[in-house]
Amino acid sequence: MMSNNYVSNELGILPNYINGEFVYSKSSDLLPIYNPAFDEVIGYVPNSTDEEIDAAVEAALQGFEQMRKLPPSDRVKLLLKLRELIIANSDVLARALVNNHGRTYDEAVGEIKRTLENIEAAASIAYTLAKGELMINIETGIIDEYLIREPLGAFAILTPFNIPLHAWSSFIPYAIALGASTVLKPSEITPLVVYEVSKLMKQAGIPKGAVNIIHGGPTVGEKLARHKDIVGIGFIGSTRVARKLYEIAGQEGKRASLNAGSKNVTVVMPDADMEKTVQAIISSYFGMSGQRCFAGSILAPVGKARDFIVNAFVEKASKIRLGYGLQNDVDMGPLAYRAHQQRVLNYIGRGEEDGGRLLLDGRQNKTYGDLKGYFVGPTIFTDIPESSPVHKDDIFGPVATIHPVDTLDEAIDLINNKTIYGHTAVIFTSNPKVARDFTLSVNVGHVGINIGIPQPISYFPLGGRKQSFFGGAHSRFDTLRFFTDHKIVVSRWW
Repeated sequence: MMSNNYVSNELGILPNYINGEFVYSKSSDLLPIYNPAFDEVIGYVPNSTDEEIDAAVEAALQGFEQMRKLPPSDRVKLLLKLRELIIANSDVLARALVNNHGRTYDEAVGEIKRTLENIEAAASIAYTLAKGELMINIETGIIDEYLIREPLGAFAILTPFNIPLHAWSSFIPYAIALGASTVLKPSEITPLVVYEVSKLMKQAGIPKGAVNIIHGGPTVGEKLARHKDIVGIGFIGSTRVARKLYEIAGQEGKRASLNAGSKNVTVVMPDADMEKTVQAIISSYFGMSGQRCFAGSILAPVGKARDFIVNAFVEKASKIRLGYGLQNDVDMGPLAYRAHQQRVLNYIGRGEEDGGRLLLDGRQNKTYGDLKGYFVGPTIFTDIPESSPVHKDDIFGPVATIHPVDTLDEAIDLINNKTIYGHTAVIFTSNPKVARDFTLSVNVGHVGINIGIPQPISYFPLGGRKQSFFGGAHSRFDTLRFFTDHKIVVSRWW
């Protein structure tokens, strides 16, 4: 068993990070940070003041002037130094994720791996896609035309509670690579790992003002997004918040990259390899306690696939062990905070009220022993009506609904027309033609073929359609079109 020590025994109040320095807020309005496995307070973040928000943005404006003039090779060196530091401190970061988010240690290591991939991809952009274009002799005479990409200014980045480090890396390294500056407001629920990585940014020599961190709740995030000197808003989180930020972006004339919620459907064809399929969908539905936008939500077995997949799915899920993520014998951690646990429990109750039949009731999973945390075990419903919120809403927890269909066309209709989301659709089959037809028919941003979690590698952008994305450019590799804009120059010399 690994040590269950916290990252710090007495975190106290986390400081903001403004202009390259850690600055304690003057606000007396403090928000507690919890270890969700134990329901214990491990620190606090402030609801930062308006003056502190202004100071962070002003620092970002000054940082932008330095970053935009910094040669790409120097930006890349900074990123590679930061990468080295993250590798060297990966255990500290992993424990911060476990102790503040609740995931297992292995899941935390996976998030760090994704973070490193984003840093590597960002470094590659500085040398490749950001170069621009040139065409000579576009007209008779000495007339040339070229395109250059320029960073635009200071951006607000708002990150979610479920992937605090991965979301940081989906924007911040790319901004550094491209010469933009940022003010980040991490989730007030899981700010610890961002605090830890901010220490590494300072140690890596990231220029003052290039990346600033301001703590607080939703009101702080909205004020930051509305700030007159912020040119764009980057966000990963719920559709409800993304819609609000999209309104702000439209009203204020800001760029937007708002990556939102999901209600993902997994289709299992009768010809699928059932044993491998069950293992893959267990991870999809219950990994990270269902708290990720790629998680499966609706399982749609086609025809005879139901005969095997349902019983095997329930049996496998019933063996999942809950507990503290630093224990070696734990498969699944708690939900990230108490109110979210209650929200998931309310959905389970609503499913029963709406006539759903529980094949597995996560409320009865007590494998976590005497821990006082926010645990809900894997829960599997069948017979949930399509009108039920359990069928329609992004529950964001370990709750699966089984929705058998007779044909692949029915499954595609379920994906395209029975949910407002367009994040991910997955199919398990041994037929390449079926997989290809499915891929070209579903209106989603990601498709998985015999893969439960089709998370794009970092040098591909995040996808999302319908109510799963708002804006003009997605996160990660696509932020080239978010942090920069092109300028066209036409020149003639006599």
